[in-house]
Amino acid sequence: MEMHGMPYMYQAHWPWMIVWLVFWILIIVGAFFIIRAIIGTKTGDQKSAIEILKERYAKGEISKDEYLEKKKDIS
Repeated sequence: MEMHGMPYMYQAHWPWMIVWLVFWILIIVGAFFIIRAIIGTKTGDQKSAIEILKERYAKGEISKDEYLEKKKDIS
């Protein structure tokens, strides 16, 4: 049985092709975000030693003498 020049069997398959296309797009996008999250946490979020030292001194975790000594060691 043909409808509009296309066999009926092929007309029933196009919705599934769209479902599979959306499925693969979601897989690819998901993989992209997972890889980006893994790479981003290892490179972009790290602070330098001097920044950490300054924060600890500002919070009062270390004294001025300790700060100056550790700053000298780092430099």
